[in-house]
Amino acid sequence: MGYSRLMEADEAATLANLRELRSGVIEPAVMRHNGRIFKVMGDGFLIEFASAVDAVAAALEMQRTTTAIEASGDRRLLLRIGVNLGDVIDDGSDILGDGVNVAARLETQAAPGGICISGSVHGEIVGKIGDQFFDAGERYLKNLTRPVHVWHWPDALQSILPLPENPSIAVLPFTNMSGNEADEPFVDGLTEDLITDLSRTAGLFVIARNSVYGYKGKAVDVRLVAQELGVRYVLEGSARRAMGRVRINAQLVDALGGQHLWAERFDRTVEDVFELQDEVNAKIVEALVGRLTIPTPRNRPKNFEAYDLCVRARLLTEESPQTEREAYMLLQRAVKLDPSYAEALGLLAYNRWLAWTHFGEPEDPNRRMAVTSAQKAVDLDPNDAGCRYVLGTILAYERRWEESDAAFAKALELDPNHADTWAAMSDMSVLDGRVADGLAQIEKALRLNPHPTCWYLCHLGQAQYAARDYEAATATLRRKETYRTNSRKFLAAALAQLGHGEEARREAELFLIAHPHFTISHWLSSQPLRDATVRDHFVDGFRKAGLPET
Repeated sequence: MGYSRLMEADEAATLANLRELRSGVIEPAVMRHNGRIFKVMGDGFLIEFASAVDAVAAALEMQRTTTAIEASGDRRLLLRIGVNLGDVIDDGSDILGDGVNVAARLETQAAPGGICISGSVHGEIVGKIGDQFFDAGERYLKNLTRPVHVWHWPDALQSILPLPENPSIAVLPFTNMSGNEADEPFVDGLTEDLITDLSRTAGLFVIARNSVYGYKGKAVDVRLVAQELGVRYVLEGSARRAMGRVRINAQLVDALGGQHLWAERFDRTVEDVFELQDEVNAKIVEALVGRLTIPTPRNRPKNFEAYDLCVRARLLTEESPQTEREAYMLLQRAVKLDPSYAEALGLLAYNRWLAWTHFGEPEDPNRRMAVTSAQKAVDLDPNDAGCRYVLGTILAYERRWEESDAAFAKALELDPNHADTWAAMSDMSVLDGRVADGLAQIEKALRLNPHPTCWYLCHLGQAQYAARDYEAATATLRRKETYRTNSRKFLAAALAQLGHGEEARREAELFLIAHPHFTISHWLSSQPLRDATVRDHFVDGFRKAGLPET
């Protein structure tokens, strides 16, 4: 686990650690339990055993020994182990067959430091192995046509997302069928708006847009998508825009039951696209909830060009200081074309808030513009949870605590599935000293958004740091989704608290290359800090990592 990252950081040390792991842990366990290593593939091993009991006993010994001897959290090589029982073909230099393929797929399902076994293996070890394995049910594994019954050690719940009680759905990115790349933002906007409208429907659990965009442009098995995101239903479709008309094909699939609930074609003029979205939304709600429940309508743009500009800006604002400035230009044009477009004003407010708090742009006039635009967006559309959450965030940075708390509460009242609101509330809770609440809120956000944007993981790492769980914070902040972003300052602080001074200073230096404006004093003056203990704890980590005071 983390092999590629460690190789990039220090190839010689990582190879030495891998050799030590093989000679000191893997090979002794294999020999003691009547096995043989058939193949080595980089950081992977293919091992054959005489029995399922021997295989599982060896796997448990490897994991326990690895845990006992690996003390340095940021240099650890953690094993994932998959065990299957089946016939194999021995060609003298390799072992092949369906049994090997299943074992390889089971390994990908194991948690770091964990073991995943098939139902056939579990049947063989019952009463013979003292450790308890947890039933994760049947799972469709990649490139296998039949589901495999999966059992986990030490705990299935750590790596399997349970289905929510309410009907749960993921809306996959619609395919652009027009053949024109210029229509991609429009088609993406259709997907995002469907997700937004569905998430406002009482009784549904809806996966956030960021988590579904990893599937964009890929041929997917909806059963695997449903498993990875922890939902029962998947909507997929396509859209074509041509000659002033929009055509949508959509189908709703019950991934658990395997059947299509409905499939339909919709054909409208471009000017009627929002009515089309409402119609598709109503069909889904009727199929899943069994009745039409219509939330209060959101503010819709009056100018279609403004809508296109806003859709493009959605994807640019959070990526980097450079794309944030591009989004700013797009949003300025959108608001000029349609001054009553609430979402455009809300995004403009968020964009200006990011500019002065995180991307090093001047506080004046960006701070004032953020507050004014956020309030105007909510005045224009009191029923938009996204605008409410932006206002709540900005008011917290204005130290208008009660108004901020009220805005967040209203956002969740309008849309309990609004993952961004849960994630932003985590930030506020941690800086208020309510660390346990902050951890619970970011975990809620991550359930709604299992493949999150970078700032979710920043808030998770920040909460783990505040809880003094530095190893967990380091692991979170090293994840590729957030590593090399604004969260790097928290990684440097966590490494410093672990006593890894040299590495902490290196991460701090790399952070300052991308964020040369950062100072501890600016961070203190700009953040909505309400708890002195939490404040001093972060400052201590920043100082130990060598980040500048002023």
